[in-house]
Amino acid sequence: LIHAARRNIGLTVVVFNNEIYGMTGGQYSGTTPKHAITKTSPYGHVENAFDGCGVVKAAGGTFVARGTVYDVIQLDRLIDQAISHKGFSFVEVISPCPTHFGRSNKLGNAPAMMEWNKKNTVSAAKAATMSAEELRGKFVTGVLEDREQEDYSTAYQRVIDSLKGAEEG
Repeated sequence: LIHAARRNIGLTVVVFNNEIYGMTGGQYSGTTPKHAITKTSPYGHVENAFDGCGVVKAAGGTFVARGTVYDVIQLDRLIDQAISHKGFSFVEVISPCPTHFGRSNKLGNAPAMMEWNKKNTVSAAKAATMSAEELRGKFVTGVLEDREQEDYSTAYQRVIDSLKGAEEG
């Protein structure tokens, strides 16, 4: 992931983040929030959650966005933008896991978790006006990075073309 981002490979990555390894029984994952209850952290998770968007931005990703399954209209637009972006693009999709994460953390059933998702989401524009304290525990959604940069294939082709030109000359 980080090498594809730093090289600006022409690839779109969509990651569904439900804050847990739900498909394998409910173990904590790299995106599990600190203090959350899981099958492998029954007294509370002790690590800080991994911010996938932050890592991709730091690695040089040229298009980074986050959406939720609650706001499918925005999510559809973000994925469309990501696919249209030349170079590497990354979209994190915040998705509830009512079976393991929701039950373990008393967040309720699927509709209740969708409501929780809505209440804990902040647009990137609004987040820019908020303090770090106000943003704690919130998901910032929207386009987080969008810039143009030569993609890996174009840069590599230029090297090949220059070598072909040197051989011919």
